[in-house]
Amino acid sequence: MKLFLDSAKIDEIQHALDLWDVDGLTTNPKHVQASGKPFRQTIEEIAELFDGTDKPVSVEVNPHLTEWQDMVVSGKEIAAISPNFVIKIGASENGFQAIRALTRDGIRCNATLIFSVTQAWHAARAGADYVSLFVGWKEQYGDFAGDLVGEVRAMLDEYAYDSQIIAAAIRNSRQLGEAAVTGSHCVTAGLTVYLDSFDNPYTAHGESVFKDAWDKTPQ
Repeated sequence: MKLFLDSAKIDEIQHALDLWDVDGLTTNPKHVQASGKPFRQTIEEIAELFDGTDKPVSVEVNPHLTEWQDMVVSGKEIAAISPNFVIKIGASENGFQAIRALTRDGIRCNATLIFSVTQAWHAARAGADYVSLFVGWKEQYGDFAGDLVGEVRAMLDEYAYDSQIIAAAIRNSRQLGEAAVTGSHCVTAGLTVYLDSFDNPYTAHGESVFKDAWDKTPQ
């Protein structure tokens, strides 16, 4: 399973590249806002970090766009900035049509805000390279999300679609693990989620026991 960082902050991205050799990046309008910089400046700085690699960077079109033709124009403008850029477009009838048009022109797309197998199927039929399943949001609002990744993976495999699943909106280590065992191709999460995932209270307890034994052993 590939590890993507979900962020638009340059320091976080650099950390993930340097220490984790992160496989790719996902951004969204909230992350760009949190960076404190204008949209264009933010994505151009991100493009520089990934220059010379084949790692995908998902960048979302303006979410106010509702006509598929406008989404296509925006997607092409963003894609022209960097060969790493994958165009994120929200799930909708017009969104899937925009994905269909962009992929025909050789532009990779990430269908985002996917909450059902049916939406993922529409995205895969349209040619989306990635389908972003927002498992964390489903759980946050009281819906069971444990079978979503597995069901979408079964659908993609059954009909030989090339789309890859991104388990998105991940909030904790359990969701990271569930994404892996249920067949997600990729997972994306914020920096703090990954930092927390390196640790476990049992590990800390074990280290304490071993340190105590080390200190009591003649050297």
